[in-house]
Amino acid sequence: MGKKKKVILPPQLPPDIPDEEIEVSEEDLDFVNKNIEYAGFLSKLDTNLINRHVTRVADYKEDELEALYEKKKKKASLKKSKEEEGLQVDRVDALPIKTLEGELCYRTVESNIAHKENGSASEVKDTDSDKGLVKLTKAQRRQKLKKSKKEAKRQAKEEVKETVAEGLHSDVLAKVEEELSAQDLFARKKIKLAEVGMALLEDPESNIKSLKELLHICIDEDHNIIKLGLMSLLAVFKDIIPGYRIRLPTEKELEMKVSKDVQKTRFYESTLLNSYKAYLLKLMAFEKDLSFHCIAVRCMCILLDAVPHFNFRENLVAAVVRNISSSDDVVRKLCCETIRSVFTNEGKHGGLVTFEAVRLIAELVKAHDCQLHPDSIEVFLSLVFDEDLGKSEPKEEKKEKISKKKKRKQRLEQSNQLLVSEGKRRKHELMTKTREELSADLKSVSFAPDSDERRRTQSEILSAVFGTYFRILKHCMNTSFQRPMMNDISSSIGLGHHPLLGPCLMGLGKFSHLIDLDFMGDLMHCLKKLAGHSDSDNDNPSVSLTVSEKLQCCIVAFRVMRNNLDALNVDLQEFYVQLYNLLLEYRPFRDRGDVLAEALKTMLWEGKQHDMQRAAAFVKRLATFALSFGSSEGMAALVTLKYLLLRNSKCRNLLENDPGGGSLSGLVVKYNADATDPHLSGALASVLWELSLLSKHYNPSISGMASSISSMASMNPLQTQAYLSTVSPLKAFEDLTIERELLKAVNRKSSFNKKGKRGSEFVIMDAEKVRSLESEMDEDVIERKFEEHFIVLRDIEENEKLRLELNKTTSALRLYEEYKQHRKLKQKRKQKKQIGG
Repeated sequence: MGKKKKVILPPQLPPDIPDEEIEVSEEDLDFVNKNIEYAGFLSKLDTNLINRHVTRVADYKEDELEALYEKKKKKASLKKSKEEEGLQVDRVDALPIKTLEGELCYRTVESNIAHKENGSASEVKDTDSDKGLVKLTKAQRRQKLKKSKKEAKRQAKEEVKETVAEGLHSDVLAKVEEELSAQDLFARKKIKLAEVGMALLEDPESNIKSLKELLHICIDEDHNIIKLGLMSLLAVFKDIIPGYRIRLPTEKELEMKVSKDVQKTRFYESTLLNSYKAYLLKLMAFEKDLSFHCIAVRCMCILLDAVPHFNFRENLVAAVVRNISSSDDVVRKLCCETIRSVFTNEGKHGGLVTFEAVRLIAELVKAHDCQLHPDSIEVFLSLVFDEDLGKSEPKEEKKEKISKKKKRKQRLEQSNQLLVSEGKRRKHELMTKTREELSADLKSVSFAPDSDERRRTQSEILSAVFGTYFRILKHCMNTSFQRPMMNDISSSIGLGHHPLLGPCLMGLGKFSHLIDLDFMGDLMHCLKKLAGHSDSDNDNPSVSLTVSEKLQCCIVAFRVMRNNLDALNVDLQEFYVQLYNLLLEYRPFRDRGDVLAEALKTMLWEGKQHDMQRAAAFVKRLATFALSFGSSEGMAALVTLKYLLLRNSKCRNLLENDPGGGSLSGLVVKYNADATDPHLSGALASVLWELSLLSKHYNPSISGMASSISSMASMNPLQTQAYLSTVSPLKAFEDLTIERELLKAVNRKSSFNKKGKRGSEFVIMDAEKVRSLESEMDEDVIERKFEEHFIVLRDIEENEKLRLELNKTTSALRLYEEYKQHRKLKQKRKQKKQIGG
């Protein structure tokens, strides 16, 4: 039985008093007038609701109130009886219980009316059996307990499967949400970078504080955002860095009172310098990280190339030089191009950065024991030296200048003596002092570099360069480095035992006219040893040098000799001997053909008049060489051979068919092909029988040249040809190399017409025609085609990215749909089992 609900009676109504008899005090009126803004709720009161609540039992009298309460009690009992109608008593099966008062109470069970309405009949039966009054046996209870345990295990397994499926589905959804959120965050950060960068470029003085914001963005977990931040800062610094070095004010200058404009400029410069320093520190920190190494080096190279005059340029030069011999081709080429640009554009920094870079490269070569990439010192070839600055003034001009100065002083003294008044003398002294100060100010402000300072800087650069070159030559001559360790840098990248020798010899050949004459003798001795000359049988330090490197040593020796022809008296016979022997050691696929052609041009084609024995020996050796190797090497040899025959008319006896070589057989009667000295070979006793075979060469250029040389036997000794005056061995080598590459079937006949000659299918394109075609090509058209090609490639990459994103989203949605279907099937199976059980 439920508890009786208490009826809360409304308060009694006040007596009915007409409005005219109601008296209101003045204090109440004053209070209402003062707080009139708080009396607005009175207009919103619902008077009908208040009256209905108050008059709920107000019309009833005291006798009728009791009847009203009885009526409410009856309603409550009827409601309770209706609720108990859903209970029924099974008087047959259920045993009654007798209370202490003697009343019989039957146990009740819930009716299955409500459950039938919900469609769950199986649950009603279970509850009937559980709450029934029938007492089960032990076997039935055990069976029932087993069934309940099995049902619990089955439900637990189903719950585990559902949780696993829900977990997989949640993981997929979480991944999709993370990808979408990451993309949105990346887009927002990109927009933020663009906005801050554009604001800085538009008005750097007002938005200079935004540099700290850009630096803060570079500290991000996303690598792409960091790279974009570094490139954005690079673009900003390139644009806003001034054309002068910033000097921060000292403590005394800060204590002085200055105008607002000066304060603003000081704040701008200090903020810019501090931000630039922080940016460089970030780049140097990212340089050590492999994922940011390339982008950091690129930023430093661009900064050094764009603003080499600005502060902290020493740190930039050190970082770029440190990576100049990197194993990464992209980083190495980028650093080398930056150093070359610094060397060629000395007007930006006045040569100071050039000297710093050369000094650091020299230290790097010394620290790595000359085991670096050749590009690291090949950049020295881009250096430019002023020859006029190195020349000293003649003594006569100096004497004239000194005499002129003395005359001026004498005139000034005479004028001072003539000036009687002290006022005029003071005025004259003041004018001279003012002129001196003005000239000093103009000299300090002028952009033209001082000749003395420039001469001093270039002499230091030149000494550092030659010091590096001589160190490399000394390293190559040292016998202990003939078999270097395999863990060296050069050995690991496959550059040989002496990787720096090639660019070193090229640099010596280019700057040989600037070498001091005191070092010429030692240099020539060193080059002679490297080329293969040895004073004793045991001393042979050149065994580790290649044929190309030995030929380069010979070329450098001849260039040094020609540039200092008046000051040197050196016998070059040993270099001719080495060239004579190296012609037999040459191999096309191992050695460089252009170096060989350049050696023939420098030593034989451009050389002075050779004696007959040497010229005949080289003619015979070159004919054998042309017969043994390819077309380009053979053409260079034949051009040199023809030049020697034209310059030495007596050697044309080799073209005769007489096996004794005509009337000139020389000191050696019999030809010795294995002789190492051209003077002892006896070439005048031989015949150029190789030309008859070369005239039948498959290449028409070789065969034509051999035929023209064979026809020189009947030529007038005074006759010359214009071909040799224009075509050198090096140019002939290059031309025939191009022709060999362009040799292809341009007029192939169709398959139904095969009766044509074999030679008509191939056409040799002339090198001059190829060069003319390259010059006639329009660069704008080529550039436009390349732009279209790269636009297509970029669109393809973007389409691939979009397709990947679409595939990810569709796979996630497909998984979600499968999960929903699987869950619905499980629910249907569960309901069927419940209905069937």
